[in-house]
Amino acid sequence: MRILAAMSGGVDSAVAAARAVEAGHDVVGVHLALSRAGGTLRTGSRGCCTIEDAMDARRAADRLGIPFYVWDFSERFRDDVIADFVAEYQAGRTPNPCMRCNEKIKFAALLERALELGFDAVCTGHYATLVDGADGLELHRASDAAKDQSYVLGVLTADQLAHTYFPLGATPSKTLVRAEAEARGLSVAQKPDSHDICFIPDGDTRGWLADRVGAEAGDILDRSGAVIGSHEGAHAFTVGQRRGLKIGTPASDGKPRFVLEVRPVSNTVVVGPKEALATAEISGERFTWAGRAPEEAEFDCHAQIRAHSDPVPARASIGDGVLTVVPETPFDGVAPGQTAVLYVGTRVLGQFTIDRTVSAVPVDA
Repeated sequence: MRILAAMSGGVDSAVAAARAVEAGHDVVGVHLALSRAGGTLRTGSRGCCTIEDAMDARRAADRLGIPFYVWDFSERFRDDVIADFVAEYQAGRTPNPCMRCNEKIKFAALLERALELGFDAVCTGHYATLVDGADGLELHRASDAAKDQSYVLGVLTADQLAHTYFPLGATPSKTLVRAEAEARGLSVAQKPDSHDICFIPDGDTRGWLADRVGAEAGDILDRSGAVIGSHEGAHAFTVGQRRGLKIGTPASDGKPRFVLEVRPVSNTVVVGPKEALATAEISGERFTWAGRAPEEAEFDCHAQIRAHSDPVPARASIGDGVLTVVPETPFDGVAPGQTAVLYVGTRVLGQFTIDRTVSAVPVDA
């Protein structure tokens, strides 16, 4: 096959490209320039897609003896990922930019161009597995549960899965990947993993958002609607947050309070006890299937609401264009804007963006 290897500059994508070459594929490496700030440098292990990462990717491609290019996707990234991130926060939701990047950039814009240029598939260093099932290609969890990245790939469709290649999915551990990189003479063998949001490398999400959406003071309310404090900008709060509330009125039970809801229209933040974070139901209209859609309108599954959270047994149902999931035991601290990925065993069934949540604790409890 003709393989386009997406090389981020990290050890995983470098080893994935190496395995594609070793498997006898015709491989070309590409690094995605996602920022117009060409001089951006990495800060420790924060961020990714910097000029240093581009140079690391080029050195890896040279070591593998494959052609290498840098493609400018910064405009698409700005419109589809960064602008979406800002808009979601303005709407009081908590987005996952990595999900959006996989959906709109790596497996949409990049894959589209790869197919136009005659490539058969895009290769990445994600830890996930593709399996030929009875109903077609299926996306499954990786062998290494600690590194499994099937959650962030839940946005992929059947057509996209047909043109993807995940060489690391069956690797038992990241330690083995680093050892392999060392043995292959790849300079990124011990490079630390990136974390946090790549376009906010200093980790100051609150400050970054304030510069773009502004900060307007508003009220902090309890669940009954009583004003118990004030804030300097609703965008700075997320569901489940405890720190930085600056509430002047102590709770009657003396226990700490947590953010339960962000209301951008009224610029208010609702807080309450930790028990009120328990979520009995989630639903959303924006859903996709990673393969064949379920045949029944109701079905059992496991639902995962964060990249590193445990999946919860649940009952899902589809009606009037809305996908609703009711877990056997309540989710903890779910925010609109998060992504719920549905599994059947190790298989990724599909995903949806959470638009609505229902607390398991009544307001007067």
